[in-house]
Amino acid sequence: MTEIPEHLLKRSRERRSAIGQGGDAATGDSAPSSSPATTAGSTPATTAAAAAPAATGPAPRTAAPAPAAPPPPAPEPVYVQAAKQRKKIPFWAMATLSLMPIWAFMYVRAITQPPEVVEGPLGLGAEIYSNCASCHGAAGGGGVGYPFEGGSVEATFPHIEDQIRYVYYGTEGFNAAGIEIYGNPDRPGGPHITGARGVMPAFASQLTQYEIIAVVCHERYTLGGADPTSEEWAAEYEAWCAPDAPVYDAVETGEYDYTSPDAESIGDVEIIPVGPEAVAGSPAG
Repeated sequence: MTEIPEHLLKRSRERRSAIGQGGDAATGDSAPSSSPATTAGSTPATTAAAAAPAATGPAPRTAAPAPAAPPPPAPEPVYVQAAKQRKKIPFWAMATLSLMPIWAFMYVRAITQPPEVVEGPLGLGAEIYSNCASCHGAAGGGGVGYPFEGGSVEATFPHIEDQIRYVYYGTEGFNAAGIEIYGNPDRPGGPHITGARGVMPAFASQLTQYEIIAVVCHERYTLGGADPTSEEWAAEYEAWCAPDAPVYDAVETGEYDYTSPDAESIGDVEIIPVGPEAVAGSPAG
């Protein structure tokens, strides 16, 4: 049997001691008896721990810092807290509340007086007057043309026929006929001169004869303020401007043409003819 040199055995024991495996325990009987025995028990525990190699490799990971706690929520305003604490409207009440607008509409309509519907010439004349409002004002207060309010129109035309004539022929017809004064020559404050306030259009080609009567009635009684119940104006109103005015009805049905040169009477009403052309106005009386 081959004998292992002593120096090799010694080196082996030293290496085993370095790695903590002891010395002679691993070699058994192969070592000679003269060699000093070294047991695992005779080696101090601290020697193995001190001889252990240092750990190598990457540094261990460290835990990420915990996120900062969120700030506490801002307190709700008082009115929001009150709204949340307020009792909600019951579901059954919502149906009742949804009908409130309809009820309000019906209530207002019930207590509101319907507009008065004006019949006859005055009602029609109010509709037609939009053709005149741009010059004489929406309420007859005047503008480019003369005013009607405050009795001014009755002072200029004491007879309704003279006003109908002026509306029918306009300033062009009066100028063509050489008429300087188209209304009352004795008008308080002075007579109105043809064309002194601009051009008055001739409505003969724009309105029918009865429509001209209607708008003249509106200007005299609605805007001008003539009292249809007064002694001065009652007869004229009943003949020309009332809902059942006989002259208006005769013109509307075509029974009477006021451009005829002949004087006419309808019932008890004596009519000054408007005539086939412009003529000077007549004084009061």
